[in-house]
Amino acid sequence: MADPSTYRPAPGAIPTSPGVYRFRDEHGRVIYVGKAKSLRPRLSSYFQDLANLHPRTATMVTTAASVEWTVVGTEVEALQLEYSWIKEFDPRFNVKYRDDKSYPELAVTLNEEFPRVQVMRGAHKKGVRYFGPYGHAWAIRETVDLLLRVFPVRTCSTGVFKRAKQVGRPCLLGYIGKCAAPCVGKVSAAEHRELAEEFCDFMAGRTGNHLRRLEEQMAAAAAEMEYEKAARLRDDIGALKRAMEKNAVVLADGTDADLLALAEDELEAAVQIFHVRGGRVRGQRGWVTDKVEDVDTAALVEHALQQLYGGASEAVPREVLVPALPEPAEPVREWLSGLRGSQVDLRVPQRGDKKDLMATVGRNAQQALALHKTKRASDLTTRSRALQEIADALELDSVPLRIECFDISHLQGEDVVASMVVFEDGLARKSEYRRFQIKGFEGQDDVRSMHEVISRRFRRYLQEREQTGEWAVPEQSLPGDGGPDDEAPGGPLDPETGRPRRFAYPPQLLVVDGGQPQVAAAKRALDELGIDDVALCGLAKRLEEVWLPEQDDPVVLPRSSEGLYLLQRVRDEAHRFAIGYQRNKRAKRLTSGGLDAVPGLGETRRTALLKHFGSVKRLRAASVEEICAVPGIGRRTAETVVQALASRQPAAFAVNTATGEIMEDGAADPGPAD
Repeated sequence: MADPSTYRPAPGAIPTSPGVYRFRDEHGRVIYVGKAKSLRPRLSSYFQDLANLHPRTATMVTTAASVEWTVVGTEVEALQLEYSWIKEFDPRFNVKYRDDKSYPELAVTLNEEFPRVQVMRGAHKKGVRYFGPYGHAWAIRETVDLLLRVFPVRTCSTGVFKRAKQVGRPCLLGYIGKCAAPCVGKVSAAEHRELAEEFCDFMAGRTGNHLRRLEEQMAAAAAEMEYEKAARLRDDIGALKRAMEKNAVVLADGTDADLLALAEDELEAAVQIFHVRGGRVRGQRGWVTDKVEDVDTAALVEHALQQLYGGASEAVPREVLVPALPEPAEPVREWLSGLRGSQVDLRVPQRGDKKDLMATVGRNAQQALALHKTKRASDLTTRSRALQEIADALELDSVPLRIECFDISHLQGEDVVASMVVFEDGLARKSEYRRFQIKGFEGQDDVRSMHEVISRRFRRYLQEREQTGEWAVPEQSLPGDGGPDDEAPGGPLDPETGRPRRFAYPPQLLVVDGGQPQVAAAKRALDELGIDDVALCGLAKRLEEVWLPEQDDPVVLPRSSEGLYLLQRVRDEAHRFAIGYQRNKRAKRLTSGGLDAVPGLGETRRTALLKHFGSVKRLRAASVEEICAVPGIGRRTAETVVQALASRQPAAFAVNTATGEIMEDGAADPGPAD
């Protein structure tokens, strides 16, 4: 535990301007990001007597080892920079609303010649009209199924659309009247786009014109005694009304607004958001977060608005209704207006329908928090017990808050790869996962592979620590130590930004997938590097035994042990990550049909050849002159390709039904070794 007085800035060194500040721990990792209208009083408040600080704030300042700040011009700039740094550094002491799922939306791809209606998730794309988000994808499909009777817009994928166009026959929806079948020319592109725009108008709340038009057509058909047509129109009207009933009117004035409500206690907070468009509730979403910093309701609202709109994945409506205004509110209002491009009304509803609807959103937030606490209580207890059981069984000084696990995977000694997965506080931290290519040798030598990957991981760790005596190293890769062959985003820890890179943080417990040989190899790698402060064990699959270095007998945990269950989860996750990488590499090698072995033929030209000829079979039948016609392929390269393919017998391929692995026919798949 650090003493905050050891890194307290000198008196008068902190400016009084608006700015954003970062606290770093002893490893240089950013653990907290904050903003202030005036930096001096805000930062000074952290360096008072610990007894006067909130317990969470006291934990943060004693965990930190340094503080730094950046001056900005306005409070709006501070708000934007704070959000950017929170997204970049993922500080452990900041409130972060973590959504537990990706919310689906109804999308109409107006950027295509023939617009398509589909369910989409993730970031918004330019030229696509979105409606939602919805709580469930099936809710979107039910709505679309009802509306296709009246607006038969295509819903098929690009591949299905092109095949129907080639064969001249529409799909089933085209035959039953739920698609206008533009693929076979039943309607023109302009007519189909008009259908898509009418569909969007209806979804946007402009329903009256469509209903009146259909009712007039129904009456006219009945007057002309075209009763079958009138019956179809009657059914269409019924379908539209049923679709409208799914989104009841909640605000009679046709308001576009987002309503945000909170439910909180001392430890956690839940936020619920209702998206109202055209006076109707078009979607709902929510998050739950740990209150790792000392914040009030106004600050939680500000964090929620950053989460909702900061990533530019959600359009800002004309009104944003909240339970409490951020302090100060004007910079947030100005920031939202800048995102929208026009004035945004950020306020607390005081009376009428909007206040009543806000109360409904608040009840949803309270129910979400109660449900979360019911689930979370057992999870927290179980994880804590699991970590304590592991510490007791392995005789560790403290519980292993960070666990790293390594696994080796190959297929008959080919495409040897390794994986590293990380669990923090008993939960997977996927942003810290790493993948390794083992290129030094081939063969089923898992012990040697384990020694190499552990050496590479911790040699890089030592290199970073010893370079300057701090947690900062230059950007260039180190040969054989997490360089280009180590599949991981980023490089080492950046001394300027403190952004986490490859192997900056050591684990408290290192787990290897295997028994005594693999544990011995890992121990030898650690000893060679002089690392003696990382606990090590191995988990063998046969009897789920836990092996320790230089021990003749394993540690046998009870089958009902939560600690054993956590170790199994860690090991299985490492296995999954390794075998997925290995299969991906093997699939790429097999689909190249032997082109990867042609000297001087890189990935770009291999792709060009396969794209030009369509398959290796057609390429094998091509002449040198035909291959030379591919851009970037010279005559010498073409002759080399012809010779290589002529000398290689085409392999038959089969699929292992147990694993889904693509294999050469007759080959046995031993799976990744322990």
